[in-house]
Amino acid sequence: MVLKTFGWSFAVTALGLVAAVLIDGWTAFGIVLILSILEISLSFDNAVVNAGILKKMSAFWQKIFLTVGILIAVFGMRLVFPVVIVAISASLGPIEAVDLALNDADRYQELVTDAHPSIAAFGGMFLLMIFLDFIFEDRDIKWLGWLERPLAKLGKVDMLSACIALIVLLITALYLAPKAHLHAGSADKAETVLLSGVAGLITYLVVGGLSGFFENRLEEAEEREHEAEEEAQREGKKVSAGVLVGKAAFFMFLYLEVLDASFSFDGVIGAFAITNDIILMALGLGIGAMYVRSLTVYLVRQGTLDDYVYLEHGAHYAIGALAGILLITIRFEVNEIVTGLIGVVLIAWSFWSSVRRNRAIEAAEGKAEASDDKAEISSGV
Repeated sequence: MVLKTFGWSFAVTALGLVAAVLIDGWTAFGIVLILSILEISLSFDNAVVNAGILKKMSAFWQKIFLTVGILIAVFGMRLVFPVVIVAISASLGPIEAVDLALNDADRYQELVTDAHPSIAAFGGMFLLMIFLDFIFEDRDIKWLGWLERPLAKLGKVDMLSACIALIVLLITALYLAPKAHLHAGSADKAETVLLSGVAGLITYLVVGGLSGFFENRLEEAEEREHEAEEEAQREGKKVSAGVLVGKAAFFMFLYLEVLDASFSFDGVIGAFAITNDIILMALGLGIGAMYVRSLTVYLVRQGTLDDYVYLEHGAHYAIGALAGILLITIRFEVNEIVTGLIGVVLIAWSFWSSVRRNRAIEAAEGKAEASDDKAEISSGV
């Protein structure tokens, strides 16, 4: 199971590290290895959240997620995205931006850093909406009940998540966007943050809305199909499968890709603290992205989220923390180690809480069985 799920990740790791040695020797090897570990640590919560979505999809779409999806994740977000950001922010053509990335790494990093407020606002708002929609939903299983119960009651107010997100965005634009006297040409940063944040919010609403719409349609179609199959069995007829599965799976896949893109912002930006070389950056972050993808599928196939019920909660709290950190980094620098540790601590805490819950349930069941045995013995006597 492990080799089957992580086989491609192992292969890409070997090829990536060999390529790094060929490009710039053992120094490049070390850089790529560090970037890989950075990406995995920053995106572990991504794997847990992705697993919660991916488990609703068929084996075929899980394979698409690992093949086509990884191409989008590695080449799109870890290689093309930084170049596109530079091209847009510096009003350069795509060929000029690529030439700058390959031949003038310092200037390239400077332009990406200058574009950071818009990147952070977009990604921060997208992730914030995921977090808010999760904590405002009334769930049967609650991890931090003292907090989640009152929030679930508040969640009955329509559009509360969007309202809070917009308030946070407004405060961010007013107080966290760089001031004109602190940053040359930064008078428009507040406007940039607002526009980018609204774009992130719209992206979440559109992609999430479409995936939710088709998921609901799929559930309705499955119910109708089930009823039709029962009727057909009584009449000895056959019923063709529904056609909404493809649409539903496609939009869920699209939602996963946008989610992965938002998660990768901090990794891409943080990578510049380690290297300016776009090729080494793509190799390191790409290897890390492969492991995150494989881990997502592994969690689904092992049923880990069903066994450790608080993991999804911990991952969403980590998303909320990451959203806040992204917005804070519009004005202040936050060490990548802090970002990674917050996610790891929250997920580890939720995992341990799940283990304790499972042990308590097993102990209670053991006591119940012992009581039943005593009752049987007593009645037998």
